Amino acid sequence: MGIFGAMTTAVGGLQAQSFALENISGNIANSQTTGFKRVDTSFADMVASSSAKRQTAGGVTALSRQTNNVQGDIQTAGVDTFMAIKGDGYFVVQKPTAFPDGVPTFVGVDLYTRRGDFELDRNGYLVNGSGYYLKALEVDAVTGNTVGSVPEVLQFTNDFLPSQTTTIIDYRANLASLPRTQAYLNAPDTPDSELINPAAFGVNPLDAGTGTVLGAGVSTFLEQSIAGGAITVYDALGNEMNVQLRWAKTDSAATGGTDTWELFYLENSNAGAAQVAWRNAGQVYAFNASGILTPNIPQVTITGLSIDGVVIGDVILSHGSSGVTQFADANGVAKVNLLNQNGYAAGELQSISVSDRGRIVASYSNGRSIDIAEIPLASFLGDNQLKRLDGGAFEATSESGPAIYGASGSIIGKSLEGSNTDIADEFTKLIVTQQAYAANTRIVTTADQMLQETINMIR
Repeated sequence: MGIFGAMTTAVGGLQAQSFALENISGNIANSQTTGFKRVDTSFADMVASSSAKRQTAGGVTALSRQTNNVQGDIQTAGVDTFMAIKGDGYFVVQKPTAFPDGVPTFVGVDLYTRRGDFELDRNGYLVNGSGYYLKALEVDAVTGNTVGSVPEVLQFTNDFLPSQTTTIIDYRANLASLPRTQAYLNAPDTPDSELINPAAFGVNPLDAGTGTVLGAGVSTFLEQSIAGGAITVYDALGNEMNVQLRWAKTDSAATGGTDTWELFYLENSNAGAAQVAWRNAGQVYAFNASGILTPNIPQVTITGLSIDGVVIGDVILSHGSSGVTQFADANGVAKVNLLNQNGYAAGELQSISVSDRGRIVASYSNGRSIDIAEIPLASFLGDNQLKRLDGGAFEATSESGPAIYGASGSIIGKSLEGSNTDIADEFTKLIVTQQAYAANTRIVTTADQMLQETINMIR
């Protein structure tokens, strides 16, 4: 049985090396395939049953060894919806079961892939190059938190983003301890010339902090105050209105009083002589000798903000912690450090992109960018036990275990993970395989010759 056994073993070796060659050819063929994971070949010996002193080397069998957990090179791509996974994890996808009226339907099981070349199709779904549809978690546009915990195939539409009324204005500024108003510049040697003079107005603008400036007193008011910045706000319909702010110093510590200021906003830019033009915001800002608000004023609510007849509503003027100060400034102006607001006009969807936080971001024509979905990553305890499918997808098996959401990997936007095939390494394995195959053929040839010698013995 020795010669026949050797021939049988050699044939098994030929089969094993052929199997290895098939894997090598597949790896090389997919060396440029996005997200491809090469398949290596491992060999296991098959020992014939015999006593220890007569035990032969035995045959060989070839097995596939997956490399699903081996990272491929990440390359920058020019498409906003392309994405790559750095580290552990898989995108969750599904394959449509049917296309009634050209619209995909999904009733199948979840599949998993590292292929991240997703693009929007005509129906608004993110589909990769192999036809798999991305699943994600919807994000609440207001809170920024995900809705639910089970990813779904999301469809993105080009609906308008509704407008949002301005409700908060973030405002930080430093007021010059000596404001160089026009009135001060006209009489710099006159004590308190930098202060607003209520007697110069027909109606007291400081009236318990809630006064107004009528149209007839606008020029005087502008001379006795300094600009505090301007910002565009939005009403419920998304109409834009410009809020102009001015500061007026009302008392000074330099002449024995307390450094105090009051803030005004322009309510009516076309006010007549007897109409309200500027309105007091309703708050007295008092500063100590160090230029710090005493007490601190974190926010002020402007009730029923109205600009040129357009009602915005109640708006919070947020100063934060010590956001308004009074330090010396050679220019004598109000230096605005922050002036933002939270409203915006309606906007049309312009584009969809993927951020490095793993979120799908919608950009609108009004300049807003809103997180609309979060891409979950799935991981497995037995990555290399997943079942391979066409197009770089995998299916969970009993050996791989179920998908575990919250993989440690991270998503990189505008990038793709390449194949983890190393051409140089595959060529090295190709040469070794070829030599091993040739050696096995020599064994078959030698065994055949020995059998011929055996047959010739009886002739």
